[in-house]
Amino acid sequence: MANNYEHSNKRQRTDDGKRDPEDRFKPPPSPCVHVRGLSELATDGDLAEAVQHFGAVRDVMMMPRKRQALIEFEDINGAKNCVEYCQQGNSIYCAGQPAFFNYSLSQKIQRPGEEDTRAPNHILLFTVVNPQYPITVDVMHTITSPYGQVQRIVIFKKNGIQAMVEFDNVESAKRAKQALNGADIYSGCCTLKIEYAKPTRLNVIRNDADSWDYTNPALGGKEPPSGRGQPLLQEPRFGAHPVPYNGPAGGNFGAGGPPPNGPQHFGGPAGGGGYYDEYEGYGRPRSYGGPGERYGPKGPVQEHFGRGGYEGGPGSGGAVCMAYGLNMDKINCDKLFNLFCLYGNVVRIKFLKSKEGSAMIQLGDPISVERAIANLNNAFFFGNKLQLSVSKQAFLQEVPNPHELPDGTSSYKDFMSNRNNRFTNPESAQKNRIQSPSKVLHFFNAPPGITEEEINELFENAIGKQPLKIKQFPSKTERSSTGLVEFENKSDAIEALIMVNHTPVNTAGGKTPFIFKLCFSAMPLTG
Repeated sequence: MANNYEHSNKRQRTDDGKRDPEDRFKPPPSPCVHVRGLSELATDGDLAEAVQHFGAVRDVMMMPRKRQALIEFEDINGAKNCVEYCQQGNSIYCAGQPAFFNYSLSQKIQRPGEEDTRAPNHILLFTVVNPQYPITVDVMHTITSPYGQVQRIVIFKKNGIQAMVEFDNVESAKRAKQALNGADIYSGCCTLKIEYAKPTRLNVIRNDADSWDYTNPALGGKEPPSGRGQPLLQEPRFGAHPVPYNGPAGGNFGAGGPPPNGPQHFGGPAGGGGYYDEYEGYGRPRSYGGPGERYGPKGPVQEHFGRGGYEGGPGSGGAVCMAYGLNMDKINCDKLFNLFCLYGNVVRIKFLKSKEGSAMIQLGDPISVERAIANLNNAFFFGNKLQLSVSKQAFLQEVPNPHELPDGTSSYKDFMSNRNNRFTNPESAQKNRIQSPSKVLHFFNAPPGITEEEINELFENAIGKQPLKIKQFPSKTERSSTGLVEFENKSDAIEALIMVNHTPVNTAGGKTPFIFKLCFSAMPLTG
């Protein structure tokens, strides 16, 4: 099999046996694409996101020292779409920088000895890439406990920062691996690479910052973290630079003190999962939205929130997001609200008359703008690719005479007092799931007796497509219905969320309709 790495001395041979120096720049089509000229900040999640609309991605292998990578698509058509797009003179941006894409000399990504051949285990091995903050058992327990009962944690620092987390069963480990692999503990750093570990039991000698046995309090140490209080660490403010990690001893955050807010949402550019649990019934139930849709105790993630205003002070980033590449036949202010409300309070939305397909979205604070850009930039829906950036304006002024959009609605709308905003107070802000777009949507606040046929009809009427699969969760309160819907691809799911989120659903005998709510899900829909 061909080597994964694109050695510069590889040459194809012509019929007379001589090397043709040009052939190596024109390799034959392959499901594998070789990427050059990557930004030093690029992650595998950035790459997968940058090429997602060309076809389904099977695997990504980064070569950070060479600023190169390999992308393996599910089939050769995805690779052809990607390479041909670049050959037509177009640029594909990854982590804010254009990169070069061509067919690889390999037909697939070969990862010798990796997890593909390792059977699932109840113990996971975490490798922390770019650890710019100390990693302790408290941090590891906070990010893993929502997926099942954690029994033991051991952190070791011989080759960088690694940790083993032992769950009480294999299913919990599978859930944690599915949701957290490739995620960032903090925005832009402390990226998690997860595989099944070989040991069958972890040996903990004492309870301290680097090891803990939650089944044996006799080993001493402070009270083990419950994961139900305030964040153990704090995520860096918008625009702040992480303080470098200062070696195995940890705990040194420099003169500036610890980072100012908590382990973050696990969405972000690195992709991966959401810091939440979709299923009610296997551990602490999570909450799914604003007032009236809260189903469980507080989770450990603390999000910044705004009350409809700009919270940035002097020198902070703006709270207005610029959006380009919108399909104006499908989008209006309410539809944009349905998408952006997942990442922060939407204050105002204004479409630009001078530049078709462009809009400005004011969110509650700069952190919300950062979240929206990290999760939605380059998303592909309604035939267009969304491009996002931070606006130079700190806020949007009221527009007294807005123009009409193609669908006849106003090009400007104020959402400051909209009841569907999901970050209206500290409690609801803590409970919101932050998840990048995926082909699975979580629905909640639906009528308790809603049927699959009625759910299908909601989507069919809005986008002309039905979900491939529907899974409804058993209701504990019988006050509302919740579950998952899976679409054929990510673009269909984004379009469904934009068109169906916040649709009123009437019920027989009901005084007021249920507001059908949606968000993206990291949980695969099986069965």
